[in-house]
Amino acid sequence: MSLWGASRSYLVLNTFRRGALSRCRRLYSTAHNEGVQDSDVVIVGGGPAGLTLASALGSSAACHNLRITLVEGGDLSKVRQWSPAPGTYSNRVSSLTNASQSFLQGIYLLLGVMRRNLFAVLDIGAWKHVDTHRTAPVEEMQVWDGVSDARITFSASEIGLERPEEGMARLTENLNLQRGLLRRLEELSDVQLIDKTKVKSILRDTDERGGWPLVHLDNGQVLRARLLVGADGFNSPVRSYAQIPSFGWSYDTTGIVATMNHPPRGAFQGPNTTAYQRFLPTGPIAFLPLTPTVSSLVWSTRPHIASALTASDPAVLTSMINATFRLPELSMRLLYDRIIEAQANGKPMTLSEVQHEIEWRERSHAIDPNSAYASAMANPSEDVGVPAADSESVPPLVTSLQPGTVATFPLKFNHTEAYIGEGQGSRTVLVGDAAHTVHPLAGQGLNMGLADVECLTRCIANALEQGGDVGSYTALLPYAQERYLENHTLMGVIDKLHKLYTTTFEPVVWARSVGIEVLNEFDSVKAALMMVAGARNPKFNPAATGWDMAADGAETLAAGVNLAKSLNSSYKGYVNAGLKELFKAVSQSPRRDV
Repeated sequence: MSLWGASRSYLVLNTFRRGALSRCRRLYSTAHNEGVQDSDVVIVGGGPAGLTLASALGSSAACHNLRITLVEGGDLSKVRQWSPAPGTYSNRVSSLTNASQSFLQGIYLLLGVMRRNLFAVLDIGAWKHVDTHRTAPVEEMQVWDGVSDARITFSASEIGLERPEEGMARLTENLNLQRGLLRRLEELSDVQLIDKTKVKSILRDTDERGGWPLVHLDNGQVLRARLLVGADGFNSPVRSYAQIPSFGWSYDTTGIVATMNHPPRGAFQGPNTTAYQRFLPTGPIAFLPLTPTVSSLVWSTRPHIASALTASDPAVLTSMINATFRLPELSMRLLYDRIIEAQANGKPMTLSEVQHEIEWRERSHAIDPNSAYASAMANPSEDVGVPAADSESVPPLVTSLQPGTVATFPLKFNHTEAYIGEGQGSRTVLVGDAAHTVHPLAGQGLNMGLADVECLTRCIANALEQGGDVGSYTALLPYAQERYLENHTLMGVIDKLHKLYTTTFEPVVWARSVGIEVLNEFDSVKAALMMVAGARNPKFNPAATGWDMAADGAETLAAGVNLAKSLNSSYKGYVNAGLKELFKAVSQSPRRDV
């Protein structure tokens, strides 16, 4: 029997099973009590994670008896009616992995049937409401060290995708995704949306009534929740009610976002589907393509640098963006100092002064005026004909920033000590930013939240299939067991990458550069990394592919070991010293309770 045939047989059998369990389900479905509105699931937070959870639960046949309520403090009608002018884009853009897209299109739930793993498809119908013309595939990523220029390139063609042109990820505006989710929710009668309403307080009901959370809203309503879900961000009221502590730290780094205009790639160049990221000691700067002539900026830097840059004329910021992708790190440090000093003296640098400074530094570094690394004297509108040989090593020259899109926000690491509440805070669960906040350098924040939602939906469906209580600790425990370790591992990697690339200590720079250069030659290892990051659609067999790649990787690493044995003792000593300093640098990170 085929995989799909077996899956269909299982679903048919499960339909009869649902009939046998229907009476038990009704025992765990709530009713309306006078003065208090009872809900099976109350979701606090109308961001992407909260809206996706409401859509997934409302679309699930297993959850069709649930009463679902979503509460949002903002005005969701503004999101629902969002209609930007042609050619303009929001500054809040996320990179959706193929795994996240598959979840939004059709959820692939791993089911254990007759000791075999089968994938059952549940179409939540959300992605069809997203304006895909406002999204863009990432077919290639170029990442390089701003100090040593060591570079690694990831390509969708390296991981065996059925349609590489669809990319290893897809960039979309958060508002585009939220609007699509709201349109889907309009089709679901079991989901109640309460917007423009804030949570005033959360109290615990009496033990005689089950000790359920009572959510008091500022409009006078009271919601009694069998399960209370916190999708309400970093300052989560649900987390406060559940008394779940968290740990983390500030990065002393500010993120700058903006929407950039630039000319299209030339006829002899590839399309604008390459994402660029340069790691500097002050933080990484990323160029994310949206259309042939529009891209999104995510720039992490020190707070005083971000303040000076965003206080400057937008044309000055535009020139600095171009320079930051091209000039050597030393010159960038001196440029920052000049701009900060001018701002402090009340005489901000003009565009001509900044361009003159950049031009002088390009000449001092012997940068060819015809090279793609020259930005001060280049005129993008005249960039026609055969491009420079290095034209695709850096992003297109930015010509302007879309008005009103420049914004800043502080960066931090934060992770709760648990995802589900216990004791007085029982019947609560956290998803997305309410549970974890991560540095944006890897673009995984939203994907982590969507993975949380997928897992929680699966756990709730499983509890209902077994006639269980969706708010019980037993029903929620598999969610915490699956997601906490996976999230914590990914967050640890991202945190260490940030610390690793913010140092200029030579042995560490050397070690990380050698690692990147070597890794760039290991196609199988790069492909495995992209699979772990969610670049592969989950309907493929990840286990088989993973083992094949592990075998290829083992052969490659074996060759590397033989090469290492041929190194002379002094060189090996230098390697060991560099690696010791590297691990020392990445392991010494402050940790405090917050």
